[in-house]
Amino acid sequence: MKDKWLLYVVRCADDTLYTGVTTDLERRLQEHNTSSRGSKYTRTRRPVVVVYSEVHADRSSAQKAEHQFKKMAKAMKEKVISESR
Repeated sequence: MKDKWLLYVVRCADDTLYTGVTTDLERRLQEHNTSSRGSKYTRTRRPVVVVYSEVHADRSSAQKAEHQFKKMAKAMKEKVISESR
């Protein structure tokens, strides 16, 4: 069985948003918060918390969704996040 891919959004300590894709959200969150394997962006903005995620069938569709999400204005991103709760 193939791994499911997730688009995820974390809120950093400085209230900025970081978007990425992964097959293991728990591992990725731990990397962002505690290891050098987290992104360079989040390393200086710890701690981060997951505020949004969505499942995709494959890496390609997750990366396309990530690209679309990143193009949104912050107000629209916040709306998507708040409506998902």
